[in-house]
Amino acid sequence: MQTKETISALAALAQEHRLAVFRMLMQVGPEGMAASKIAEQLAISPSALSFHLKELSHAQLVTSRHEGRFVIYSANFETMNGLVGFLTENCCGGNVCSPSVACSPAEKTVA
Repeated sequence: MQTKETISALAALAQEHRLAVFRMLMQVGPEGMAASKIAEQLAISPSALSFHLKELSHAQLVTSRHEGRFVIYSANFETMNGLVGFLTENCCGGNVCSPSVACSPAEKTVA
Protein backbone atom coordinates (compact mmCIF):
# COMPACT_ATOMS: atom_id res chain seq x y z
CA MET A 1 0.00 0.00 0.00
CA GLN A 2 1.25 3.45 -0.88
CA THR A 3 1.09 6.59 1.26
CA LYS A 4 -1.82 8.10 -0.69
CA GLU A 5 -3.98 4.97 -0.26
CA THR A 6 -3.06 4.78 3.42
CA ILE A 7 -4.14 8.37 4.01
CA SER A 8 -7.42 7.72 2.18
CA ALA A 9 -8.15 4.62 4.27
CA LEU A 10 -7.28 6.29 7.55
CA ALA A 11 -9.39 9.33 6.66
CA ALA A 12 -12.35 7.10 5.84
CA LEU A 13 -12.03 5.30 9.18
CA ALA A 14 -11.64 8.54 11.13
CA GLN A 15 -15.38 8.96 11.61
CA GLU A 16 -17.49 7.23 14.25
CA HIS A 17 -20.19 5.72 12.00
CA ARG A 18 -17.78 4.61 9.26
CA LEU A 19 -15.52 2.97 11.81
CA ALA A 20 -18.52 1.17 13.32
CA VAL A 21 -19.67 -0.01 9.88
CA PHE A 22 -16.21 -1.24 8.97
CA ARG A 23 -15.74 -3.05 12.29
CA MET A 24 -19.12 -4.74 11.89
CA LEU A 25 -18.24 -5.88 8.37
CA MET A 26 -14.90 -7.20 9.61
CA GLN A 27 -16.77 -9.23 12.23
CA VAL A 28 -19.27 -10.79 9.80
CA GLY A 29 -16.50 -11.82 7.44
CA PRO A 30 -16.42 -12.30 3.67
CA GLU A 31 -20.14 -13.12 3.36
CA GLY A 32 -20.89 -9.49 4.20
CA MET A 33 -24.20 -7.92 5.10
CA ALA A 34 -27.06 -6.17 3.36
CA ALA A 35 -27.07 -2.40 3.68
CA SER A 36 -30.51 -2.53 5.30
CA LYS A 37 -29.23 -4.84 8.05
CA ILE A 38 -26.20 -2.62 8.67
CA ALA A 39 -28.46 0.43 9.03
CA GLU A 40 -30.80 -1.47 11.35
CA GLN A 41 -28.08 -2.86 13.62
CA LEU A 42 -26.18 0.43 13.91
CA ALA A 43 -29.28 2.67 14.02
CA ILE A 44 -28.07 4.77 11.09
CA SER A 45 -30.53 6.24 8.60
CA PRO A 46 -30.33 4.66 5.12
CA SER A 47 -29.28 7.96 3.52
CA ALA A 48 -26.49 8.52 6.05
CA LEU A 49 -25.36 4.91 5.69
CA SER A 50 -25.24 5.30 1.92
CA PHE A 51 -22.90 8.27 2.32
CA HIS A 52 -20.65 6.38 4.75
CA LEU A 53 -20.52 3.27 2.57
CA LYS A 54 -19.58 5.43 -0.42
CA GLU A 55 -16.66 6.89 1.54
CA LEU A 56 -15.50 3.44 2.66
CA SER A 57 -15.86 2.16 -0.89
CA HIS A 58 -13.81 5.04 -2.35
CA ALA A 59 -11.06 4.17 0.15
CA GLN A 60 -11.35 0.54 -1.05
CA LEU A 61 -12.16 -0.63 2.48
CA VAL A 62 -15.46 -2.22 1.45
CA THR A 63 -16.72 -4.00 -1.63
CA SER A 64 -20.29 -4.50 -2.75
CA ARG A 65 -22.19 -7.06 -4.76
CA HIS A 66 -25.81 -7.51 -5.78
CA GLU A 67 -27.81 -10.47 -4.55
CA GLY A 68 -31.27 -10.17 -5.97
CA ARG A 69 -32.57 -6.78 -4.97
CA PHE A 70 -30.12 -6.40 -2.10
CA VAL A 71 -26.68 -4.82 -2.09
CA ILE A 72 -24.32 -6.80 0.12
CA TYR A 73 -21.29 -5.02 1.55
CA SER A 74 -18.14 -6.79 2.72
CA ALA A 75 -14.92 -5.60 4.29
CA ASN A 76 -12.02 -5.61 1.85
CA PHE A 77 -9.55 -7.71 3.81
CA GLU A 78 -6.80 -7.17 1.23
CA THR A 79 -6.92 -3.40 1.77
CA MET A 80 -7.09 -3.81 5.54
CA ASN A 81 -4.07 -6.12 5.52
CA GLY A 82 -2.22 -3.65 3.31
CA LEU A 83 -3.04 -0.83 5.72
CA VAL A 84 -1.86 -2.78 8.75
CA GLY A 85 1.26 -3.83 6.85
CA PHE A 86 2.03 -0.24 5.89
CA LEU A 87 1.57 0.95 9.48
CA THR A 88 3.77 -1.78 10.92
CA GLU A 89 6.36 -1.93 8.13
CA ASN A 90 9.12 -0.46 10.26
CA CYS A 91 7.88 -1.78 13.59
CA CYS A 92 10.53 -3.07 15.96
CA GLY A 93 13.41 -1.82 13.82
CA GLY A 94 12.37 -3.90 10.81
CA ASN A 95 12.06 -7.15 12.76
CA VAL A 96 8.91 -9.22 12.54
CA CYS A 97 6.32 -8.07 15.06
CA SER A 98 3.32 -9.97 16.28
CA PRO A 99 0.57 -9.22 18.78
CA SER A 100 2.32 -11.42 21.34
CA VAL A 101 5.58 -9.46 20.99
CA ALA A 102 5.12 -5.89 22.09
CA CYS A 103 7.55 -3.30 20.83
CA SER A 104 8.92 -1.36 23.74
CA PRO A 105 9.77 2.31 23.24
CA ALA A 106 13.36 3.35 23.64
CA GLU A 107 14.14 4.00 27.26
CA LYS A 108 14.78 7.61 28.20
CA THR A 109 17.55 8.35 30.56
CA VAL A 110 16.80 10.91 33.20
CA ALA A 111 19.66 13.27 33.97
